[in-house]
Amino acid sequence: MNGPDIHIAFDPELLLFVPQARPTGATKAATDGVSTLGHVVESLGVPLTEVGALLVDGREVPAGHVPAAGESVTVRTVEHPQRVPGAPLRFLLDVHLGTLARRLRLLGVDTAYESTDIGDPALAARSAAEQRVMLSRDRGLLRRRELWAGAFVYSTRPEEQLPYVLDRFQPELRPWTRCTACNGLLRRATKDEVADQLKGGTHRTYDVFAQCGACGRAYWKGAHHEQLVAIVERALSRGTQED
Repeated sequence: MNGPDIHIAFDPELLLFVPQARPTGATKAATDGVSTLGHVVESLGVPLTEVGALLVDGREVPAGHVPAAGESVTVRTVEHPQRVPGAPLRFLLDVHLGTLARRLRLLGVDTAYESTDIGDPALAARSAAEQRVMLSRDRGLLRRRELWAGAFVYSTRPEEQLPYVLDRFQPELRPWTRCTACNGLLRRATKDEVADQLKGGTHRTYDVFAQCGACGRAYWKGAHHEQLVAIVERALSRGTQED
């Protein structure tokens, strides 16, 4: 685009994607009379998954609006909680978000995870086919049109990633109901049913078990249980504070 300019101001949360707009939050972009406002915003580096309202001279417009020279555009960040059509809410995480995937599963949130890099086209296709919200730090992936829905994970730290996802989407939490390894549903199991997975000390010490109905993995309240309980309690307390 190399026509007359429009003026674009971004909410502070979006400046991560638009270095040319720092520190004022504003920049200029050229119009061509054809490209949509959504295309212009994405060309500046902001995935539309992170965009809420688009205002042109103070009035809200759709992403398909074709900007005219001299217009002043304000780009808002997506509102929290973000409402995603369809139910139940389900997620798909890329290869870089394994810890987040396990913690969401710990909370009982339906979370698919690709442990290998299968490529952006395949991830986007799975998001669409299974109607899953794609969570990623890959801006290019989040700009793919095939995605059913998506969100950028701003932090690289799992202890910050989980609260962000919970605040943004407010999924229903059902702790201790999913396998953290494969996302399958757990059921109560007897010691005999999981005996082949138990070492001597575990077999003698524990009597309460669960087992994944999909992969067969056994679960019990082992050495790391207190750490997991703390994660669950923090997540549940966030929901209580917001009610």
